[in-house]
Amino acid sequence: MIRQWQLRAAFAARLSEMYGREVPAYTTLVDVSREVNEDVLRARGADAERLGSIGRVTSERHGAIRVGTPGELRQVARVFGALGMRPVGHYDLRDTAGSALPVVSTAFRPVAEDELARNPFRVFTSLLTVDDPRFFDVDLRSRLTQFLAGRELFPPELLTLADRAEAERELPDAAAERFLHLAVRVFELSAEPVDRAWYETLARVSAVAADIGGVRSTHINHLTPRVLDIDELYRRMTARGIEMIDTIQGPPHRPGADVLLRQTSFRALAEPRAMRAPDGRVTRGSLRVRFGEVEARGIALTRAGRARYDRVLALVDERAAHRPPAERADVTRALWAEHLPGTERELAAQGLGFFTYHAVRDRPADGGRPPTGIGALLNGGWVRAEPIVYEDFLPRSAAGIFQSNLSDRGSRNTGQEGGSYDDAWLAGAVDRDVLDPFALYERQRARSLAGVADALGLAAAPSPG
Repeated sequence: MIRQWQLRAAFAARLSEMYGREVPAYTTLVDVSREVNEDVLRARGADAERLGSIGRVTSERHGAIRVGTPGELRQVARVFGALGMRPVGHYDLRDTAGSALPVVSTAFRPVAEDELARNPFRVFTSLLTVDDPRFFDVDLRSRLTQFLAGRELFPPELLTLADRAEAERELPDAAAERFLHLAVRVFELSAEPVDRAWYETLARVSAVAADIGGVRSTHINHLTPRVLDIDELYRRMTARGIEMIDTIQGPPHRPGADVLLRQTSFRALAEPRAMRAPDGRVTRGSLRVRFGEVEARGIALTRAGRARYDRVLALVDERAAHRPPAERADVTRALWAEHLPGTERELAAQGLGFFTYHAVRDRPADGGRPPTGIGALLNGGWVRAEPIVYEDFLPRSAAGIFQSNLSDRGSRNTGQEGGSYDDAWLAGAVDRDVLDPFALYERQRARSLAGVADALGLAAAPSPG
């Protein structure tokens, strides 16, 4: 029997192999990521594994896919449910970038700590907002709805196997092999000719809309390795002659304590595609829809920490937006240093970062009673803090990656009201609970604090700040 986490690991590995065949630059990205990780491990030793073992980090991937209808999203949820992956977070990208991005997204991932440790594969999954009149007028919406209704992305056999794997949390060897074969094949780039006129109609609204609704299949848009030094990776990829996007998205590098998520990518490549003209002739063309993203993960921030993060972003936009790149970088670093603590201890003591806490067994006895606050317990050597890695995504960074790989800005009718695609709508669309990432981190922290209370004989769990 093949358990869910083994299915997930095998699916991630096979998807990576397939994507490497289709996009050779991705293989280069994986190779350079591995080299950087090995160099960081040699230079920093055990400290390099503070946010995950080197085995986990090197094998870690997140994918990105796009679908067109709530029905397709529900089917995606069934496929990923087979792999022990739950929908976490709601990301509305429609107003987060200058380019037209008519999508809302969630991320399917494992949620239990032991499952994340075994294989933390994630898939950032975007849904086309067909009913948003800012992007699609009545006529185009009708044509798009009809087109999407006429396609089948996920074969019934795959969905039947997925439901069985989710219900039983495992599959027999032969069924697991068939499931993996079908699941990987769904996300291969189709050789079916693309209707050029229809694709171009949607591309005038948004390149993302065309990628989702302009073809009769779906595909993996990018597959992202994790790297321990994204700045060094950026330098090495550029030195190999691979064109990278202009920036690293997310907070600047912080030597004491990187937080949240930093991402960059090589630019979308022109890939050959068969194109069908209105007269039926099939010619050779190309499309730029897939790119190679890489990420560096830091410490998860609490709700208070994220509020602080959002304020810093607003200050950066206000004070640095129109400066030359070098000055902007200096201003950005200064603002981050001013407004967010630079060490793990300060993030923990101020309740800005998520950590698990553990009683120090060999602390010298001094006759005193342990205090009740985390800051005092840390300062007194009663407990140690282990950072919780950020497992999720940032809407602004995701939109920045999308935007940096688009050929034009598309169109958006700002005179119209955007359709409602809120948390409740997304949960209905996916037909299962969409989990709150903050609640997941808070639960993990709370379990550790309860353990501290037991170990130190406290009447109640310590306050996390």
